[in-house]
Amino acid sequence: MANTFAIRRLGKVNQSLPPGIHLVSADDFKEWQMHIQVLDHNPIYLNQTFRLRFKFSNNYPIESPEVTFIPLTNPPRPIPLHPHIYSNGYICLDLLGASGWSPVQNVESVCMSIQSMLTGNVKAERPPGDEDFVRRNTLRPRDVNFVYEDTTV
Repeated sequence: MANTFAIRRLGKVNQSLPPGIHLVSADDFKEWQMHIQVLDHNPIYLNQTFRLRFKFSNNYPIESPEVTFIPLTNPPRPIPLHPHIYSNGYICLDLLGASGWSPVQNVESVCMSIQSMLTGNVKAERPPGDEDFVRRNTLRPRDVNFVYEDTTV
């Protein structure tokens, strides 16, 4: 079921992505990669493109995809500086957690949420405790129990 569903959604994604969001690869319907850009004049992200990786389980869309930023060196695709994005690419966003996910969400809506999160950011900084979290964490992004209380960024 997940593969058939992913195939249908991929067809829709290819037809109707909003500005600043581009499909890079979707070879096996288990992992997709997307480019995302902030289109306003936010100086933190001006002229930058970021790479997102979506990993889908067999329970997708009932279960959220695992979404992380991944760095590339050529061409440069850094992990964006944001108070809710860790230096290992993990994203603290309620939409990606079990309590915030809904099967009506899709790759496009997740990308738009992340794009909006970046657009509204005014702090070029990592979350508090970033270095310690990255060094000690052994969980997949979906299994991290983030606390969603900061609505200021």
